[in-house]
Amino acid sequence: MKKLKNKVSALCARAERAVISLQHRFSRATRILAGSSGEGYIDTAIKILIAVVLGALLLAGLYALFGDVVMPTLKQRIQEMFNYAG
Repeated sequence: MKKLKNKVSALCARAERAVISLQHRFSRATRILAGSSGEGYIDTAIKILIAVVLGALLLAGLYALFGDVVMPTLKQRIQEMFNYAG
């Protein structure tokens, strides 16, 4: 009877350790899944897309500015500089 009691105690202790281990793993997994730290792929993709769109708008604005305002004025000034007649 004593051997049976020892065996049952050992099995209960082993089962208790297994349950505690599972609880620890479950709580760790829950914390990892519930955590909001880090950066995902979608966030990075949106940031890259915004940067590309803003860069394209800036480039289009500079192209329009140079094409309509700066280049004709520059051409006129160069012609005036080399106009020796008068």
